[in-house]
Order: sequence, then C-alpha cells, then structure tokens
Amino acid sequence: MSGNIRVDIKKRYSGQEDAPDFNLDVNFTASNELVVLFGRSGSGKTTTLRCIAGLGKPDMGFIEVNGKVYFDSELKKNLSPQDRRPGYVFQNYALFPHMSVAKNITYGLKGKSDAAKEQRLHEMLGLMHITGLQNEYPSRLSGGQKQRVALARALAPNPDILLLDEPFSALDMVVRMRLRERIHSIQETLDIPVLFITHNPVEAFTLADKVVVLHEGSVHQEGRPEDVFYNPCNRHVAELVGVSNIFDADFAGKSEYGFVLNTDSISITTTTNVDADSSYSWGVRPENVHLHPAREDISGCNVFSTTVHSVVNRGASRVVAVDIPGGGSVLLSEMDNRNFGKLDIGPGSECLVEIDPRDVLVFALEEPAG
Repeated sequence: MSGNIRVDIKKRYSGQEDAPDFNLDVNFTASNELVVLFGRSGSGKTTTLRCIAGLGKPDMGFIEVNGKVYFDSELKKNLSPQDRRPGYVFQNYALFPHMSVAKNITYGLKGKSDAAKEQRLHEMLGLMHITGLQNEYPSRLSGGQKQRVALARALAPNPDILLLDEPFSALDMVVRMRLRERIHSIQETLDIPVLFITHNPVEAFTLADKVVVLHEGSVHQEGRPEDVFYNPCNRHVAELVGVSNIFDADFAGKSEYGFVLNTDSISITTTTNVDADSSYSWGVRPENVHLHPAREDISGCNVFSTTVHSVVNRGASRVVAVDIPGGGSVLLSEMDNRNFGKLDIGPGSECLVEIDPRDVLVFALEEPAG
C-alpha cells in the first residue's frame, strides 16, 4: 500500500557493559490518520520517532512523508529537522519557562510578521481551548494546560506531520481522556498524519486509526486496533494487549468442536486450525473466562471444575484467579462487580470455568534465538 508515511529503516546500537546490543528494524506505512506506535519501554518507539523527526539518523533505509523524502541511505539524502518540518511534542512538555504562553506558541514562527504571528496565536489558543492563558507562564499552568500549550506550539508552524512521544503519561485519567478527544479532533481538522507513542493498551485502543506494535526493535503486527487487540499474531503481542492467560500446550487431536490442546491436566478446544507437527501456546483474555456456581449443570467443551485461588478488587471490576487442576498455575477471569456478586464466591470456593472455543487464541511457539 502507498501511504502518506513510508518508513523502512535499520539502526544498530552497540551495547555498553551492562546493556545488550539493540537492533532497530522498522517497516510500516500509513495514510493521513492517527497511528499509534505501541510497545514496552525499550522496544524502539522513541528511536523511530526521533529518526522520522531528524533527531536521529538510521544506518540505512528510507523515510518519506507526503511524498517528501526525509531520508534515503542509497541517495545519501538526510534532511535537517528544520527542512522536515515535524511538530514534535515531548513527554515532559519542554516549554521555555522564561517565556509566556504566547511566546512559547509563536516561537517557531520566526520570519513571520507580527500580525501573522498574532493571528496564528489566536488560532492555536482556540484550537487547544486555552484562550485567556496567553500571558501566563508555564510555572502557573496545570499539567493539562502545559500539554495543550506544547501541542499548540508544535502545530503553530503548520507541520507536515505531528509526532507525540507519550504526551499524556504524566497526566491524570480525566485530563488524558479530554486530550485524547482533542488529538482526534486536531487530526481530522488539519488532515495530517499523527504518530503517537504509548505503552498503554487502553490509550492505543481508544486513540488509534492504526496500531503498529513494536517489540525488541521490530514491527510484530500492524493494523486496525480491533484486529490487533482481538487477533494478536504472536505471544509477544498478546501479552502487550492484555491476554494475561497464556500457556504452553501439546496437540491432542480433533473433536466435534475443533482442535484440542492439552495443558497440564485439562484439555482446551479451539476453533483455530492447528497441526500435530508444531508446538503451541494458547491464550484467552480474562474477560472471556466465564465462571459459574459449582452447582450449575453445564455441558460442552472447555468446562471444568476448579477452586478460587484469590480475588482482586479493581474498582469497577473483579479479577478472580482460579486454579488450573493439577498444574500449579492459575487462570484469570475478569467481570463487573454485579456479575461477581451473583456468583457469591471467594478464595477457596468451588466453581465452574467455561471458555468458548472461539475465544481461545493459539500461537506457534517460537524457536529460541541462536
């Protein structure tokens, strides 16, 4: 697919005494949409963003935005950050403390007339809903206001692309939610590509038009949020998107319901195709592990008796850990408080587990590196 962003870069970092070598090998495309680079700390997200901005240089590859070549190792082309014209928002805001809000926002408008600066300032104040703060200084602003000023400063010069490096991580939940909505509105209004870094799965799912999952320097999966979150391509991605129940298993054959895998002393059936010549892990999201009172009469596959190991109150929901018979492992089930109350269970209680075969994810075991 041809898109407004084309990134295919490689960069090697030699490790220090207490750090291993790190190889970045990233390849993805996107159109004028909000793209979330999603992964754990150290997966290569910020390095990728810095290479796009021109703050870091890849060893090889190319970067193109809206038909403009930012970097091409074969052509020996590497535009300066000024010539790339990105808008970059950092995690720590990076506002100039000695400048007013107005001076911060118009800092990148050098060469413009005073009238043009004033007009753009008022446009940005309105866009970011911070009208009336132009004469304030950063020290007098809340965290949310500082981030809005940082966004306004990044957008004031009409950038070709907006790069956001975990911009909301230091903000409280309510402010984060409001700013997420603002980012979506900005992207639609300005019609420019936005790259947003986060390691928060909720943020990735609620913000992204497209998710690019990075793990140990490479892209493991990219696609629509619902595809990535509900159909992770491997165990690494599954763990990142909240599939906290993952177990190694052996192929045991077929049944009328699907393919059967053995884990410890239980058999799990999945509708995913598997074959006898490969090794697998299976996984299921906690919200897809359904618990029933032990007295209920439930038939079918993926139903077994167990004991509640522990219960964790998460405010709006409960996470119940149940023992996997004979295995020494636990299976996590998450449900809202109302359904938990109906079960009337606690640590030591007997209950039934039910898992729909369609909810059982299967991943091929990866060969160890070497």
